[in-house]
Amino acid sequence: MTVQRATTTLWRPTGPAELELVRELDWRAWPPRLPEQPIFYPVLNEEYAVRIARDWNVRHDGAGFVTRFEVDTEFLRRYPVRQAGGRTILELWVPADELDTFNAHIVGTIQVVREFH
Repeated sequence: MTVQRATTTLWRPTGPAELELVRELDWRAWPPRLPEQPIFYPVLNEEYAVRIARDWNVRHDGAGFVTRFEVDTEFLRRYPVRQAGGRTILELWVPADELDTFNAHIVGTIQVVREFH
């Protein structure tokens, strides 16, 4: 009998360069943060991810992508939900040095669900 663990859906807005690195990791992990990026920010709702991908990534990178992925719910309890603005602007703050552990708790693959140019 297989026990299926509970998962939480997260989204991440991303530009083309980061998306290519995710592709190189077989859609199963997020790449290490750059030195000037001490935090990895997945977001808790698609609407917020769309706004960032469409309004910020397109302007700065020429394209923006919204990704969706599942993470073990029990593991995520270590990261408090942060409200970064309005009521629906919710994100998790994962320290860069914990990203390998975070990636190990991704269930399934990272999927592109929206694309903006």
